[in-house]
Amino acid sequence: MGAAQAGAHTLLVERGSFLGGAATLRSVTTYCGLYLSGSGQAPAQVVFGVADQVLARLRRLDAVTPPHTAHAVYVVFDPEALKVTLDGVVADAGVDVMFETDLTGATRRGGNIESVTVSMFGETRSLQAPSFVDATGDAILALHGGAATRYGTGGRAQTGTLGVRYARIPESAGSAAIHQAITAAQAAGIGPLTSHTGLVVRLPGSGDMVAYLADEDVDVRDAKSLADAERHARAQAWAYLEVFRSLPGAQNARIVSTGPQLGVRESRHVLTRKELSDDFVLSGTQDPGMVAAGAWPVEYHPGAGKPSQWEMIAGPGYYGIPLDALISRDTPNLFAAGRLLDGERKAAASLRVMGTSFATGQAAGVAAAQHSRGSLDLHAVQAELQRQDARLPL
Repeated sequence: MGAAQAGAHTLLVERGSFLGGAATLRSVTTYCGLYLSGSGQAPAQVVFGVADQVLARLRRLDAVTPPHTAHAVYVVFDPEALKVTLDGVVADAGVDVMFETDLTGATRRGGNIESVTVSMFGETRSLQAPSFVDATGDAILALHGGAATRYGTGGRAQTGTLGVRYARIPESAGSAAIHQAITAAQAAGIGPLTSHTGLVVRLPGSGDMVAYLADEDVDVRDAKSLADAERHARAQAWAYLEVFRSLPGAQNARIVSTGPQLGVRESRHVLTRKELSDDFVLSGTQDPGMVAAGAWPVEYHPGAGKPSQWEMIAGPGYYGIPLDALISRDTPNLFAAGRLLDGERKAAASLRVMGTSFATGQAAGVAAAQHSRGSLDLHAVQAELQRQDARLPL
């Protein structure tokens, strides 16, 4: 979106049959990081631009909630409405899209990525471009293109969780009652149930409940690890259903959908020109090279069934993500966005959320568009982002 709005011919390669990534493929129905999380204050929005275009369309469909607060501020949206919303904003921006297309390879020349190979229904194509943005979440483009990457932090990635959508659970069954019922079931040996403290939200419109409880420790690079985690998480989804049916008025509860993919919080990171440190994030550093705002607190998931670890951002409640944090350190025409950005353990646990990914994705697109024209200037990138209504607090 950022690249297209900056006037660049932009092609988006999507392996799914719709856009949205974790929001639509993994039932992550909360946008986190769009708002500041100041205590005792009305939530103040800090990420605008493309994110604001999406929110506006969702509101017209009555498909997104007002901001909620639980540790930090988030909104809940309907994933089916989001699919058509994203189709609209991308089409309006003039982005070409290839659905159900896998990235299978890349070539490198003179220190840059020269082309990528994609496969769609068994047919392969080679695509050339002067600039590329890796927003795969797993640094797949960087890996194929020979750019430096690392897995997790210290060789370990955060825990994954299967988002599960349930129907026919009355809204009178609040989070406290749900967590109490799970704790009792765990004590009674009912399972598999890994967590009792995960987030539970209600979708706008349907009132269906989405629960993030089925935790799994997984290495997504290992086929067996991923398969075992997916199977075990689905078994957990049905075990949680039995617990929910014990709640008053929920005896007819049903599973609407699982995932379909496991929600992965962390895998590979692209090594960029600037790795964000834990202190940079937690102190609310205002970097003069800022091209995106990070407003989600540190939310680290240390292991299946273990409570998440939270730390709030000091200062103004957000930090300024610099342009150098989006540029590969060894591949100048490769830009990174989303959870694959380079950060220390706590920093990565803040950077990864989708609200912040809107901001880094738009900024990476603008930078890639400028690079494709032969130069890359920080002030020009910032000016273009402001023109696109990013509202950077410079």
